[in-house]
Amino acid sequence: MALPQVCVTYLLRDGADGLEVLLGRKRQGLGVGKLVGLGGKLEPGEHPRRAAVREIEEESGLYVDRGALRHAGLLTYLFPTKPAWSQESWVYLCREWIGEPEPSAELVPEWHAVSRVPYGEMWSDARHWLDAALAGAFVRRSFVFGADLSTAVASDDPSTGLPPVPPPGALGPLDGAM
Repeated sequence: MALPQVCVTYLLRDGADGLEVLLGRKRQGLGVGKLVGLGGKLEPGEHPRRAAVREIEEESGLYVDRGALRHAGLLTYLFPTKPAWSQESWVYLCREWIGEPEPSAELVPEWHAVSRVPYGEMWSDARHWLDAALAGAFVRRSFVFGADLSTAVASDDPSTGLPPVPPPGALGPLDGAM
């Protein structure tokens, strides 16, 4: 069984304190209250780039051309205690758009200096890969989240210091696509 597909985009600009990244404070849905990149679920048959453009516009009012998106990663998230939340996330970076970010029903956009990303207000996996992606590296990682549905408790990347992701099938049907 393939995992549901989602996308997330981190918009970058040069600011007074150096490079800044646009994050959004979630108002509803998965991750309410957390700071996240702009993104969401792919519609059936939708390409991840098209979904990213659509989600950016829906969540912030910004218009992005698909060609301005740089594929920066592919992340697998497994939630053994809530399998419906398990997903594969296409990660993009973007430095070109039209408009100014505006709040939406989904989130309130906020600019943050890349040198001071507030990881304590984000999903816990972000501290293990986002710096590398923002610096231009392609990231391909998997994370397992604990019973609190917020904390990454395992990863396939030994540099995280987390225990390894269990082998395919060990977590039940939610990781059948791994």
